[in-house]
Amino acid sequence: GRICPAFCERRCRRGELDQPVAIRQLKRFMADRELRNPWTPQRTEELKNEKVAIIGAGPAGLTAALRLAQWGYKVTVYEAAPVAGGWMALGIPEYRLPRDVLHAEIEHIKRAGVEIVLNTALGKDFTIDELFDKIGHKAVVLAIGAHSSRRLGVPGEDLDGVMHATTFLKDVALGKAPQMAGKRIAVIGGGNSAIDAARMALRLGASEVHIIYRRTRAEMPAQELEVEEAEEEGVQFHFLTNPTRVLGDGKVTGLDLQPQELGEFDKSGRRRPVPIEGSGYVMKVDIVIPAIGQAPDLSSLNGDSPEVTRGGTFKVGRKLETSRPGVFAAGDAVLGPATVIEAVAQGNKVAMTVDE
Repeated sequence: GRICPAFCERRCRRGELDQPVAIRQLKRFMADRELRNPWTPQRTEELKNEKVAIIGAGPAGLTAALRLAQWGYKVTVYEAAPVAGGWMALGIPEYRLPRDVLHAEIEHIKRAGVEIVLNTALGKDFTIDELFDKIGHKAVVLAIGAHSSRRLGVPGEDLDGVMHATTFLKDVALGKAPQMAGKRIAVIGGGNSAIDAARMALRLGASEVHIIYRRTRAEMPAQELEVEEAEEEGVQFHFLTNPTRVLGDGKVTGLDLQPQELGEFDKSGRRRPVPIEGSGYVMKVDIVIPAIGQAPDLSSLNGDSPEVTRGGTFKVGRKLETSRPGVFAAGDAVLGPATVIEAVAQGNKVAMTVDE
């Protein structure tokens, strides 16, 4: 009710008359009222002997855990971070999703019988084999999210002062915010993480915040409302602009930028940006925050990963089963970086598959 892009409202037939039904706000109103009286989700009286392990306490993992616990399974969620919530706790800023609201929801899930084990990482503290053979789980759900940031692929991106949006937002969430006061910030990318990083940098006292995006404003994957609010807050947008080099002698001092124009259509049906010769310029900045995409971090699987796609997400069947028997996957680890509501939907779906 707070962070959903309200996909349903775009398709609402009421919108053909005047405005769509405000489903998101109605859900938020009802959920906020329910928070005043802590409740315990209903569970079946018939408890099952089978144990299910869920790796990752994000929206997909928590949803799957809740459903399976309600159906009588013994569910344990293993989370590498010191807090539960996944990207809801570590990436989405608190001004968008208040932590007290998130923690109250997680407490509901725990009261349904879900055990959440924090600071316990796959590949470091346990393996998938151990979950099956040592602990006796009958199914494992990989809901590890997509927290690994893609590299820019330009010279200078390893200079001091380059910090990826995933790392920056996590550090802020965990109380380790970097020094931003009075600094000039360039955020590269056009998704929600880019907008979140830019708005957070402003809140930390940055003197200038620029968003560099290689396509047009209409093609930005970020929610339009977030873009408008960032603009109102003072974030400066540079569309059809591509970084070609991070400048600096050990430490970031600027960015080489190349303006683009729209050329021929590409495979996605969009016109491909092509450089405008002789139009490059330098932007003086102190910190560069890449936010051009995310993928699951598969290093924790120590080479024992189920089959993955070219994009680095888990390859799953129609019911979210992976290539390894008894192992399923859901959320951003399957979809790539998506939305909380899509991850919740995947959590419900994978729970039904595990039950089957």
